[in-house]
Amino acid sequence: MDVPLWVWCATVALYLGLFTLDLLIVGRRPHEPSTGECLRWLGLYVGLAVLFGLGIGIWGGRSYAVEYYAGWITEYSLSVDNLFVFLLIMARFFVPRPLQQTVLMYGIIMALVLRAVFIAAGAAVIANFSWVFYVFGVFLVYTAVKLATHGQDDDEEYQESALVRRLGRVLRTTQEYDGTRLRTVQDGVRVWTPMIMVLVALGSTDLLFALDSIPAIFGLTQSGYIVLAANVFALLGLRQLYFLLGGLLERLVYLSFGLAVVLGFIGVKLVLEALHTNELPFVNGGAPVPVPVPSTMLSLGIIVGVLALTAVASLLASRRQRASLG
Repeated sequence: MDVPLWVWCATVALYLGLFTLDLLIVGRRPHEPSTGECLRWLGLYVGLAVLFGLGIGIWGGRSYAVEYYAGWITEYSLSVDNLFVFLLIMARFFVPRPLQQTVLMYGIIMALVLRAVFIAAGAAVIANFSWVFYVFGVFLVYTAVKLATHGQDDDEEYQESALVRRLGRVLRTTQEYDGTRLRTVQDGVRVWTPMIMVLVALGSTDLLFALDSIPAIFGLTQSGYIVLAANVFALLGLRQLYFLLGGLLERLVYLSFGLAVVLGFIGVKLVLEALHTNELPFVNGGAPVPVPVPSTMLSLGIIVGVLALTAVASLLASRRQRASLG
């Protein structure tokens, strides 16, 4: 999709405005948002995401709108799964509830920056090396298998990265938080607060998330504009969703399996597309392989269907478990 420079500039300005508004609201009064507040903001962001897709359809055509919606729903679902790890990080570092809004906002900004870098790099690689679809596809299938076999185990406990452990040994930190400050004074000496460890943990986690999400979105569209839009709208409202879902996250027991199916499907789709446009000399003599490739509309239907089935099955399983315990 050929996107004029002024459209890029206007879109980026819109994103910056939305994130700045969100940041100003959080920075003005750190607090635990009410259910009503979360619903209002989440409704705004989801509504904007839907309208943005309609705008893409009017301007670029139906096929691009379908690509955007498929990418947005996939990225949003992956972001919801990420909230499990965010919950574990908050619990591991005993982040007070009123401060969690600010921490999440910083984490989302870090995620946006990392994804923008990965999107730019991914678009450049795809434009010059079509065989990278093989790599993306195999990586997504591997991720899907790992998620299906170890997803629930990984969600039970947060494992600190080597960087976080190293910083914990090197930095002198306090045991107590001083609001949202990274540095404070204790006994006349400037020291770090636990907030620095939380942000490093979120940043390193965001990096791992980007490694999964960017190949997935490029498996649904090769438009850098749509890839960026889907990622931004998936991150907007994530903070409100964190507080809104609360205990509901623990009830989505089959989410990892649903995401594994989605990532596995996209991975296979990428490999089929790579075969369909094959240029590798050791595969079919360098000639394209006439294999069927799922359409974007079919991909959207499969993604929505799998995630809906996953959500319903998870809630029914949780209800049966509560009934047996009660």
